[in-house]
Amino acid sequence: MAHIRIPSADRVIHDAESIRHFLLPHGIHYDRWPVAGRIGRDASQEEILAAYAPEVEALKQSGGYTTADVVNVTPDVPGLQEMLSKFNQEHRHAEDEVRFIVKGHGIFYINPENGDPVFSIEIEAGDLVNVPAGTKHWFDLCADRTIRAIRLFREKAGWTPEYTGDAIASGYQPLCFGPTPIVAKGFRIEQAASSAA
Repeated sequence: MAHIRIPSADRVIHDAESIRHFLLPHGIHYDRWPVAGRIGRDASQEEILAAYAPEVEALKQSGGYTTADVVNVTPDVPGLQEMLSKFNQEHRHAEDEVRFIVKGHGIFYINPENGDPVFSIEIEAGDLVNVPAGTKHWFDLCADRTIRAIRLFREKAGWTPEYTGDAIASGYQPLCFGPTPIVAKGFRIEQAASSAA
């Protein structure tokens, strides 16, 4: 399940309903889809898209998306660091960034336009997130440097990053939950607690 962190408020949100409630004013949609038993460990792109065809079709209808594909990133992908450096700087897209995570972990940082503090959304298998077009954000992988996700597009050209030129992302390190959470200086992680939004 996803986790939201607001570092400046020393706050972590764990439960799905509170996550949805927190993200709604930012125009970000969050949902959970079942993953257990839906696909094999080494399923192909075609098998993944077939397994989630009803959900993908519903998103296409509601959001005007025309295509879907599967991205598969692992530590041994050639040029991984160069690829990540395109997305771990603050940027926007001309269209929504819709991702359903099948495997692995990643972390979106959101820099709200309304003056609210920067927050992160750590996503893992079963999480669906839709970051709306124009939202200032950046993305990085967690320590396993693995993510497999269904992506939806209206036009793939709209997904090209439009960099803001702000160096804000360099002040944040991707801290992800896992078997051994990392505690950042001045940041308390409440593993067992659930925060209300």
